Amino acid sequence: MHDFGFIFAGFFVGLVVGLTGVGGGSLMTPILIFFFGIKPYLAVGTDLLFAAFTKMGGTVKLARARVVDWRVVFHLSLGSIPAALITLFLLNQVGAASARVQGLMTTTLGVALLLTAAATLYKALRGKAAPVMIARGQEVKAATARHWSLPLLFGAVIGTLVTLTSVGAGAIGVTVLMILYPMLPLPRIVAADIAYAVPLTLVAGLGHASLGSVDWPMLSKLLVGSLPGVWVGSHLMSRIPERVIRSLLSVLLAYAGVKLIAL
Repeated sequence: MHDFGFIFAGFFVGLVVGLTGVGGGSLMTPILIFFFGIKPYLAVGTDLLFAAFTKMGGTVKLARARVVDWRVVFHLSLGSIPAALITLFLLNQVGAASARVQGLMTTTLGVALLLTAAATLYKALRGKAAPVMIARGQEVKAATARHWSLPLLFGAVIGTLVTLTSVGAGAIGVTVLMILYPMLPLPRIVAADIAYAVPLTLVAGLGHASLGSVDWPMLSKLLVGSLPGVWVGSHLMSRIPERVIRSLLSVLLAYAGVKLIAL
């Protein structure tokens, strides 16, 4: 019965990601914890690799369309990947399955979901994305942050958050990028966010795997459901009001966040 449940959960999350672009981690991790009773450390570790594999296809597609600003991806990765490795080292020292770490994960996950809910609602109220094109000669300027240290700092915060909770590289990452790169069109911000999430979630996920925090059979079932889910969602995107879906998602994520903090 759980086998079908995992496939359906993967399909549902893939459908939502295809419809809205909201990061799967903000949905999959709480679903695994609340509906399937999976331990937080296993839910986080498995979901990290789930996110890495599901976003790889999107990154390849965006790279072929030449909408990924690799300069932005590189600067964020300079902060996020070292932070992920340090967090993994600390988890290894303390023990990912220890009661103290489990408590930290659920509380941090709850806060991350509340932040994601706020970011998702903000994106829903903001409305449609701006054009992808940048004026000639403005590409480098648009992909330059307000200060060189800010992408490293925010990247480190997101890298730590993602490694602890598997949440943060989606709606939170987009909101951070909008602040750091105000001249960059929203479609390029989303593309950069998806692209830099792949190496981050892959490094963090493989690190969790080395700690024994990944359920490989469960991961395979989630992926079986998510791949067709993303395909269906992307084809339904133009038929369902995105603002309504994002608004409902923000309420759902806020509810899950409050429940996790109260655990």
